[in-house]
Amino acid sequence: MSNKQLKILLTGGGTFGSVTPLVAVKEELDKDSKNYKALWVGTQKGPEKKFIEKQGIEFKAIFSGKLRRYFDFRNFIDPFLILFGFFQSFTIILKFKPSVILSAGGFVSVPVALAGFILRVPILIHQMDIRPGLANKIMAPLAVKITVGFEKSLQDYPQKKTILTGNPVRQSLKAVESEKSKVKSKLNFSNNLPVILIMGGGTGAMAINKLVKESLEELTKFCQIIHMTGKNKSSQPSNFKSQISNYHPFEFLDNMPEIYAITDAVISRCGIGSLSELAFLGKPSISIPMPDSHQEENAKIFKDAKAIIALDQKKLSSNDFIANIKEILYNKNLSQELSKNIKKLAGQDSAKKITKIIYEVI
Repeated sequence: MSNKQLKILLTGGGTFGSVTPLVAVKEELDKDSKNYKALWVGTQKGPEKKFIEKQGIEFKAIFSGKLRRYFDFRNFIDPFLILFGFFQSFTIILKFKPSVILSAGGFVSVPVALAGFILRVPILIHQMDIRPGLANKIMAPLAVKITVGFEKSLQDYPQKKTILTGNPVRQSLKAVESEKSKVKSKLNFSNNLPVILIMGGGTGAMAINKLVKESLEELTKFCQIIHMTGKNKSSQPSNFKSQISNYHPFEFLDNMPEIYAITDAVISRCGIGSLSELAFLGKPSISIPMPDSHQEENAKIFKDAKAIIALDQKKLSSNDFIANIKEILYNKNLSQELSKNIKKLAGQDSAKKITKIIYEVI
């Protein structure tokens, strides 16, 4: 590996889908060499700032406008935010002098990539989802290399600069995997009932939260629930936690290795970041894709591989929700099959492959 010091500018945010894969690459860089510096450029209001700083990465926020494919009055304001974010990015890049810019999508990355391109900094983007996001479509002509998580995505970008790597996942998620009983005791969970993790992505999902509220009385009879509601998206009153046993709601969780260690099954959206983590860990999972979104394509790939139970939000009742959770927890043949099949979809050494490409382009 080169002795040249790497200065890497990581950019992404707004949701965790564009954040966690880059943290996985950062973990690989930590193993490979300490001879590098990292800086993260993210959003001002997204959930990523606290998480990134906990990883020991310096964080700078810029203004960013969301890129939408549909009519919205904010579309008239956001171009000005993107322009302002571009000038902020330009200043940050001039000062930090990165060797390379790495993004996994997200609207905050666009002004950073544009400023980097003008300043002749090599740009590397990673495509997590099967369908390209709008941000990555815009950044693709600026990138020297594009890495993708799925073979199907190779057709969406120029062949000469696109490489199949799989999706990088944080190895640290397995840090306490073998210490389930110890972690349960530490977090005050019982060994008598299975544990489920319910999450709607880093920013939460009101529809899933509503389902949980409707199902909670029955669910807590046969399992313990860890519920990541998202910031300000809980449908429960502030004192609700103390009224029901076996229910543990959190706006956000920053101890995911411990949470995954004690979790027997996961109920989540179909963001590819979450699915990639579940594949890496081999967790039996129920996925509820966001209706009319790219998540439905993600769900189809995993469902066709018999790796998840996929439920249609538009048709889903609380009774169906409860029945599927009970089935995945207590039908051991089903949970073992799901675990085995989802592991087959995990990327192999994806972060290591991307790290190698980083050193090749600087």
